Amino acid sequence: MKKSEITECSSSSSSSNPAAAAPPPVSPIGSVEFTTDSNGLEKIVLRGPRRSTAEVFLYGAQVISWKNKLGEELLFVSTKAVFSPPKPIRGGIPICFPQFLNNGMIERHGFVRTRFWRIDLNPPPLPTAAPCSSSIDLILDEQDRWTWPHKYEFRHRVALGYEGELRLTSRIRNIRPDGKSFSFTFAYLPYLFVSDISEVRIEGVETLNYLDHLRDKERVTEQADAITFESEVDKVYVLTPTKIAILDHERKKTIELRKDGLLDAIVWNPWEKKSKAIEDFGNQDYKRMVCVGAAAIENFITLKPGEEWKGRMELNFVPSSYCSGQLDPQKALLGVA
Repeated sequence: MKKSEITECSSSSSSSNPAAAAPPPVSPIGSVEFTTDSNGLEKIVLRGPRRSTAEVFLYGAQVISWKNKLGEELLFVSTKAVFSPPKPIRGGIPICFPQFLNNGMIERHGFVRTRFWRIDLNPPPLPTAAPCSSSIDLILDEQDRWTWPHKYEFRHRVALGYEGELRLTSRIRNIRPDGKSFSFTFAYLPYLFVSDISEVRIEGVETLNYLDHLRDKERVTEQADAITFESEVDKVYVLTPTKIAILDHERKKTIELRKDGLLDAIVWNPWEKKSKAIEDFGNQDYKRMVCVGAAAIENFITLKPGEEWKGRMELNFVPSSYCSGQLDPQKALLGVA
């Protein structure tokens, strides 16, 4: 396996008119549409040239839907999800910053997922950018010293590739005027839709160490050939490869997760008992979802004033479970075939 490469759009192919007409079913280029959902939340719809789409809320900069060229939904949203700020939305791809879970002094998973972002009309260029079908740039620079006493600038790009791949790029800059550094942890937490959790297999983290959140973050070495699900799982794998595969055998489909700047990986499914204890999670929802995300959790990221950190994640849909038995995490870490 060759070393993973993730590229972003070189520019946003956006419409300046929010009321612009939707593109035809198949278009040689993508488009960006501005609209609201049934709950009145503003969102951006990215459309690719082969009918793939992605929907992004300004609330939380959260991707709430990602569909392939067949119109199949690839992300999961809870049957009891609440679409009423300031509640977080259970599903899609939440962004966790500046902390993951309750590992800090502020609210669970941080605060950016419950803030209203604005569209970044003049984002600085991405040095590694490459053309894609459509993208949107968002920015959050709200300062609340009572929540988090640091001045920061958070830029976030959501892009849809020509083959329907979903790319997220986050850039966080320390803009404190007092010359002080700050530290944070970070995670993308995709809720992936699956046909049956008992038929799901995750490859790419076998033989690696993980922090088991069901055992007070005890550090354990993975012994299984691949990750399967028969009970609750809540793990953070550390020093993970750039590519992880999520295989759905029943649907004969695979989601490839590629990442850069994010050394850790989250794997979570609450199973039956925990599902009943989560207020905004349906009792049977655990059967149709799995969270597999890219993160920087074990080691804090520290930025001096003026410094910027960048993390990227790409999700790609493959209409088969071809990865089975072919991912060697040690080779992936080295970026060799």
